Amino acid sequence: QVQLVESGGGLVQAGGSLRISCVASRTITSVFWQKTMGWYRQAPGKERELVATITSSGSGSTHYADSVKGRFTISRDNSRKMIRLQINSAKPEDTAVYYCNSFDEVTKASDWGQGTQVTVSA
Repeated sequence: QVQLVESGGGLVQAGGSLRISCVASRTITSVFWQKTMGWYRQAPGKERELVATITSSGSGSTHYADSVKGRFTISRDNSRKMIRLQINSAKPEDTAVYYCNSFDEVTKASDWGQGTQVTVSA
């Protein structure tokens, strides 16, 4: 139903900024509208963890992991079927593969992107 494609990953220095994006390329706006979107990440040797989520309600209610709160910002553009994660004050521990996730609030279906690598150098 949905194909999620991440982009924008790369290498940044500690303290720097990076923006990654996720586009739902195989869905329609009306379907994207009902999805809770999120970013997860998986660092080497660690379990995949939630980074941030944004709901479809109103302008979108957000939730952040404590480790990124105040530094990361998640946003969505329903017309473009896109979510973004703005990474500021990057830390080496932010280094991970970042995955885009969707959860359909009606069908309860969940989809994952292939991930984009974010590397933060000390």
